[in-house]
Amino acid sequence: MSKENARFSKDHEWLKTEGETGIVGISDYAQHELGDVVYVELPKVGAAYKKGDACCNIESVKAVSDVYAPASGTVLEVNPQLSDHPELINQSPFEDGWLFKIKLADPSELAQLLTAAQYEEYLQGISGE
Repeated sequence: MSKENARFSKDHEWLKTEGETGIVGISDYAQHELGDVVYVELPKVGAAYKKGDACCNIESVKAVSDVYAPASGTVLEVNPQLSDHPELINQSPFEDGWLFKIKLADPSELAQLLTAAQYEEYLQGISGE
């Protein structure tokens, strides 16, 4: 899975679509800022979230951070590997470290997310402060 095909939120989540399904994870920047991930509390399958809702959290050696839904929808599946291997988020945030899959309620919300190039520009802006 390539990050070039993903859309990004300013909260550092990514979403890659496959039809009406969105695969959600956190960006490389976010996992780097968190440090070593030691635990992930994933959302429940069947739970519905609105764009911007806190839907799960990631615990690292530094802090516990909320993950926000980058788009509205219903959780279809969670990444079963993360229960035993939360470090996959650090090792492979765009491939093996995905968090959950969501059935998109309103695909038009994707237009509000940043492209990979826009996200890179956004990161340059916040790191330059």
